[in-house]
Amino acid sequence: MINLEINNQQDTIQINDKLRNLLQKIAEKAAEYEKREKGNISLALVDNKKIRELNKNFRNKDAATDVLSFPMDKEIWGDIIISTDKIMEQAKEYGHSRDRELAYLYTHGILHLLGYDHKSSSTKKIMREKEEKILKEVGLERR
Repeated sequence: MINLEINNQQDTIQINDKLRNLLQKIAEKAAEYEKREKGNISLALVDNKKIRELNKNFRNKDAATDVLSFPMDKEIWGDIIISTDKIMEQAKEYGHSRDRELAYLYTHGILHLLGYDHKSSSTKKIMREKEEKILKEVGLERR
């Protein structure tokens, strides 16, 4: 069982049961693919101002980013912070739905919690393939 806690610190996206269920399904698919039976994820939805502050404090980058991930261990996977301002910007830029962009960033964050990165072209390819596989399983494949 994957336990998801959502800390909603924004007003852009309404967190309803449909969205919670989607996020839960993504976490469970990731767990299934990684052969993990349990885990805890904390997801914070924030605005650009807050994520910029966090990015500066933790990564020494004074700019808003779309997602930050802070891995912990096998049981407490860690924290994911996503900017809903970036979700809206990037959904428009990439021509897909807000839910698809949120799901993508959340999936990306989960994979970081599970040890994946995109520092090299080979690790980036592996991570992108896993992201798309999970998103396809929940009905949000790239079109």
